[in-house]
Amino acid sequence: MIVIIGAILGAVIGGVIAKRRKGRLADILQYAFVYALIFTLIGLFATLIIHRTSV
Repeated sequence: MIVIIGAILGAVIGGVIAKRRKGRLADILQYAFVYALIFTLIGLFATLIIHRTSV
């Protein structure tokens, strides 16, 4: 669940940042993808840490 929320949140944040910088559609999509990827990885590690410490 954390991973999905991270991906969506990252895509939104990346898109907003690219839009504020007056980026074209390709720029907005690239920023959204990269930020989604980064936030997904952070969410994955957070999920792993939570599961490991709860045992």
